[in-house]
Amino acid sequence: MLKIGSVIDGKYKVLSEIGHGGMSVVYLAINEKANKPWAIKEVRKNGVKDFEIVRQSLLVETDLLKKLSHPNLPSIVDIIDYDDNFLIVMDYIEGNTLEHILKEQGAQKQEDVVDWAIQLCDVLDYLHNCKPPIIYRDMKPSNIMLKSDGQVVLIDFGTAREFKKANVADTTCLGTQGFAAPEQFGGMGQTDARTDIYCLGATMYYLVTGHNPSEPPYEMYPIRKWNQNLSSGLESIILKCTQKNPDDRYQSAGELMYALKHYLELDTSALMKYRRNIGAFGATVFISCLCLIGSGSFYAAAKAKQQDTYQTVLNKADKTTDSHEAMKLYLDAIKINDTQPQAYNEFYELITQDGVFDEYEEEELIRLNVSTENYLKHFADKSPLEYAQFCYNIGNAYWFYYIHEESRQSNAVAWFQSALEIFSDKTDYEQEYKRCLLYVEIGNFYKKIVSAQIEGTDSGMYGDYWNKLAELKRMNDADSDRELITLRLYREIVTRSMEYSKYLREDGISKEEILDMYSEIEESMDKMQENAGSAVKDETEDIRQIMKGAVNMINSSYR
Repeated sequence: MLKIGSVIDGKYKVLSEIGHGGMSVVYLAINEKANKPWAIKEVRKNGVKDFEIVRQSLLVETDLLKKLSHPNLPSIVDIIDYDDNFLIVMDYIEGNTLEHILKEQGAQKQEDVVDWAIQLCDVLDYLHNCKPPIIYRDMKPSNIMLKSDGQVVLIDFGTAREFKKANVADTTCLGTQGFAAPEQFGGMGQTDARTDIYCLGATMYYLVTGHNPSEPPYEMYPIRKWNQNLSSGLESIILKCTQKNPDDRYQSAGELMYALKHYLELDTSALMKYRRNIGAFGATVFISCLCLIGSGSFYAAAKAKQQDTYQTVLNKADKTTDSHEAMKLYLDAIKINDTQPQAYNEFYELITQDGVFDEYEEEELIRLNVSTENYLKHFADKSPLEYAQFCYNIGNAYWFYYIHEESRQSNAVAWFQSALEIFSDKTDYEQEYKRCLLYVEIGNFYKKIVSAQIEGTDSGMYGDYWNKLAELKRMNDADSDRELITLRLYREIVTRSMEYSKYLREDGISKEEILDMYSEIEESMDKMQENAGSAVKDETEDIRQIMKGAVNMINSSYR
């Protein structure tokens, strides 16, 4: 066991034990230099049967988490082989597991359970839309942490797996009995996204009833058997989630999320109330309207009302001076009508107007439920070019404005890729397609170059990279975005040419070519400054200072 007060790997000071299981102990530690808390999961080798199997499971967990980025998932920062033990350093999640809360408080309010389930659907939707898809397979209250702000975090990826379509059946049972879907038992079919739907349904059942499906009577009854005050709409959702046949469940996390957001509309009490008011015939019409959204004048009136509400919310957002409030209003407008581009465009303008795309703004972007693999269905289908432009704009927001410089390009590439896929089908958008392609290829260079340097396979990559960067500059100069984007592209050209000067020379890029580009940048900045605001002037001054050092570096490297 780790000693309290000891320092691991020269930077993690162990403060206290915060949890333990059969083969592991979790400690709270702090990086004193960064003044940041971390959780250290210690897996002991001694006394653990078949440790190699356990080790492989942990490697799967850490490898998966390293590739993921979602606010409801923890991040792995370090893996240490320490004193015959295996240490995993990860985000410290302050809060309690839902299992702990259940044991202390019993069944939870259905409103809270639905809110948590919607958040978990968002996580599952993200995982299932990874390439290849990731199936979590062990959703249960003990694997869900609840933070003080009401957000939940999905932990313990030891049984998660990447989905491989060729596998007809899983060979082992992984998951927790009572929460695991039938297909998780060997020979009964392959686990897929619908497996996680079952597990989440079983988790919701436990949370709202307080009855653990992994304990006697090992059965999930309709939830209103335990509490008549629970929503019949929620009951029908949980029943559908936990069908034995995967084809009878919700087919995606997005589909389940939509149902959860409208569970009260499925409630039979709502239908009964309406029936009492307008009679049996009126109730029949009402139900038909719910299914088909009516037709004729009813449909036209509904659309007009929707548009009026949409515009009212947008007008309110335009008038508020509170940027956080405006952001939430744009999100509200998108919920009202997700097929019109105006709210998306206003949202983009708002998050980039100060020249910084920060963590709060990124969280709000995530709330849009837009991912690079799973479009907002209606917007992408009904307004594909507007959606492509939105993806391109968000790619720019990450590339040129994102507060975390080390992950700017990696986050941006997926958005440019999404725009690329739409522009590739449109012959009239060749320039947009080419510009997105350049961003994707340059971003992939940044992703691969370090490992290529280590492996000694980087020869020729720098020249190709420089030519793409030069082409991107030419396209931007001919049809520029905003001035700050242009200037930050110039900064990238100057700093990267200085960083890679030796390698550019080796790949055949001449000194004159680089210095000529510097002269073009100087000339463009001179023109910008004629009527520039303070932000542009500050940016150009910074670039000029960097360029002085860059010229010296180029002269030295080409000597």
